[in-house]
Amino acid sequence: MAKGFLTTHVLDTARGLPAAGLRIELFRLDTGGLIRIAQAVTNADGRTDAPILPNDRFEPGNYELVFHAGDYLRGLGQTMAEPLFLDLVPIRFGMAEDSHYHVPLLLSPFGYSTYRGS
Repeated sequence: MAKGFLTTHVLDTARGLPAAGLRIELFRLDTGGLIRIAQAVTNADGRTDAPILPNDRFEPGNYELVFHAGDYLRGLGQTMAEPLFLDLVPIRFGMAEDSHYHVPLLLSPFGYSTYRGS
């Protein structure tokens, strides 16, 4: 059985809080394009309730997380000009080892960053 798995979380850096209720999709890059393999919504801690890619479905390869930031930001009830500066935030990355990968998103209405976490 594979030991690798993928987790993520989202922090709203403008508010200094976890981003609760943000929808995330996970895609695997294949020769035919992107294949959606999972989706989740962040909980009150800004995390998914379980790994977005558990170890029983893990395989090395290229992936893309798509964070639905625009829906989250609109849901805060703040007045912002449309179209939003950030709507969908895709992060494309590779997983080469059979280990834990953690790809967080630090989000504000006008910027974001990510890194390989632990």
